[in-house]
Amino acid sequence: MLKGGAMSHSQLAKDLLDYNARQSESFCSPDAKIWRQDYRERHSTEIAAFKCMDGRLNLSVMSNTPPGIIQPYRNVGGKFDLGWPHLYELVKGWVDYSISQRRRNIIFETYHWSKGDRHRGCAGFDYKTEDACAFTEVLKAQVEDIFGSSHRQIYPVRLGIETDSDSFLLHGEDGKTLDLFEYPGMKTGELESSIDSLFPDMRRSMRRDLVPILKGNLAHIEDVKAEGRDLKEMGHYEQIIALGRGFDWLHLPNPEFGGRTALIIGPYSFDLTVPVATAAKIVWGNIESGVVDKKEGIVLFANAAYRFEGPDRVHAIHKARSLAKLARDVIGKEQPDLAEHVDFLVGITDLNTRRFTEVGEN
Repeated sequence: MLKGGAMSHSQLAKDLLDYNARQSESFCSPDAKIWRQDYRERHSTEIAAFKCMDGRLNLSVMSNTPPGIIQPYRNVGGKFDLGWPHLYELVKGWVDYSISQRRRNIIFETYHWSKGDRHRGCAGFDYKTEDACAFTEVLKAQVEDIFGSSHRQIYPVRLGIETDSDSFLLHGEDGKTLDLFEYPGMKTGELESSIDSLFPDMRRSMRRDLVPILKGNLAHIEDVKAEGRDLKEMGHYEQIIALGRGFDWLHLPNPEFGGRTALIIGPYSFDLTVPVATAAKIVWGNIESGVVDKKEGIVLFANAAYRFEGPDRVHAIHKARSLAKLARDVIGKEQPDLAEHVDFLVGITDLNTRRFTEVGEN
């Protein structure tokens, strides 16, 4: 049986709750608020990213962009289908808001891989980078089919992420690409020319707002080189599964967590049993291979996001508990050996503060 009910947690779970409190405090600090406000005043394009559940993929850090600017959507392997009603309604709401504010949209369709070891790449695509890359073409075409191929409002951009260096690889029209790792010190004018070549029909305001994201990635790549990253900590050492929305703050590894990483699953598809079972299989595989010690704790977050007090918040509580029940059932059935080691954190996250509040399973 899985552990549940009482809010008595492993040290890992307690550490994560403390980490969230600090992340929320940082997000709400005057400096962070002013940074976001200033950024949004200067850049009128709303940015979102479809990306894998791999917790290493923190585009805010990778682009030196204020937290809260890039809207994340996560699923196993970065596999999405805008035919899923919940996903479509969320994206449509985001687009409608942008139109009401006279802001345009860029959506990154991302995939990731490792230069040094294919098994540090995308487990969701069985480490087959070619398949992951090809899927972004399918997703881009779907975005264009629904929201228009003229790119008047929304521009879908295929983006590869090399996780050893955190470098971006942009895919443009006619097979053109730009690998930022190969162009250290690239100047603003050179970036602007490259964007013009990659995306000739991109609106001027969008091109202008894409430049700081790419410049931020160039700077971040140099920071990674300077720090001498230990690539042993960049593999799949997941012992945290996060199911739901509101996990913008949960990006690991972090030094204080000893290289642990999280698998973050958005609640979008018709059948959530598949990504939950996949995540549970990855975590159990980590235990069997010895890269994760089950004695340190295995945590499953079941979380729902809300923005407003009242019905929105109460509904989030019910969603979180429903997600927890689903995860409990799936793990018990698909990975029964893992089940007895799972510590559940069930709660809600205020999108205004990123603060997680535990509500329990009933």
